[in-house]
This record gives sequence, structure tokens and C-alpha cells, in this order.
Amino acid sequence: MSRNIFITATGTDIGKTYISALIIKKMREAGFNCGYFKPVLSGVEEKNGKLIESDCNYVVNTAKIPIKADECVSYWWKEAVSPHLASKRAGEVIDINKIKNDFEIKQKQYEYLLVEGAGGITCPLRLQNNEKYLMKDLIKDLGLSIIIVADGGLGTINSILLTVEYARQNNIDIEGIILNNFKPDSFMHQDNLKQVEYLTGIKVISTVEKNQTNIELLKEYFK
Repeated sequence: MSRNIFITATGTDIGKTYISALIIKKMREAGFNCGYFKPVLSGVEEKNGKLIESDCNYVVNTAKIPIKADECVSYWWKEAVSPHLASKRAGEVIDINKIKNDFEIKQKQYEYLLVEGAGGITCPLRLQNNEKYLMKDLIKDLGLSIIIVADGGLGTINSILLTVEYARQNNIDIEGIILNNFKPDSFMHQDNLKQVEYLTGIKVISTVEKNQTNIELLKEYFK
């Protein structure tokens, strides 16, 4: 695994947070000092300026990272909408330099750092004054390669191919694909895995069943 990796997905509610938590948990149990960073986060519950329920809380608690959830995120909002809209409604402007600075600080604290995106690779962060700053721009600015999380079921071939081709067009390196909600006994899920690897030339580095509490990654992924 690269020292720093970005977790994206083929869309919203595919399981980025769930998979991120499992990967960090796996790595920490294997003795690697792996941390977590979520640049932007919406749909949270907070009290007195502290996160009490959010994706960050879930990852920190699941992976047993000795840090407060608040320290893993640059921006958060209560409304569960796209970052560009959440920030606008909150009267804020997302400062990309702040995210970059937070990332630089975090990566110095850990041997490995997993960065989780919001939505998919085209999720907008800033849309104003003719500016179009998307999640893919942040990935490139941070100099990260990606792991794509996708559903194991019907329609995933199309979604994965679109995400892969978009990443390639933007010169973003792809380290692997993880199929979530995977059903080993399903001939369709098994064929999806086979055809995704065949059509993209990218390895499916793990399959994760629903409610699975651990993740198995290809052995060569731990370096």
C-alpha cells in the first residue's frame, strides 16, 4: 500500500467509510501506524463544536485510532448534502490550502495515512465565480493514488468503468478496486469481479460481504 492513499467510490452510500474503517483496522492490527483523514464531511451530529456522530467517529472507533474524531476532518456540516452546497448554506468557503495543510500535518504523524473522499470522484467542492473544483482536483493536488470502492451487484461494471476511465483521463493512478456487499455464492457477483478485472486491467484487491467485520487484502498490498 502506498504511504498515503485516497479512498473514493463509484457514488454515494457505496461504503467508503465502512471500507476505510476495515482497512485501517486491519493495518493497525498488523502493526502499522495507520491514520485517517476526511477533508470534508456532511451529515454530522455535533455538540459544543465536537463531533458526536459522524463517519469520522465510526472510523476512529472501529479502527481504534487513538485520536478524537474532530481532529480527522478539515470541514464538517450538519446537512447531508454535497460539500459545495453544505458550505454555501453554512456561509463558508472551502479553503483548499487549509485541507492541504491539514493533510501535511497528518501524514507526518503516521506511517500510513488513508484519506477518504466524499461522494464519488467528481463530487464538487467549490463551484463559484466560474471555478469548478472537484474531488479529482483535490486528489491530484494531494498527489495521491486511489482505491475505488464499488458495489458487488447489478450495474457495478458500468459504474466502475466510468470511474476508472475518468480517473485515467485525469492522470490519477488506481491501486485497486474493492467490491462491497459482495455475495460469494452469486454467479453474477463472481462474474462482475471477473469482468471488471478483464475490462479495466485493474486488480480487485478485496471483496467484502455485508456486515463483515474484517477485510482481507492481497498479501502484496502490505509492504
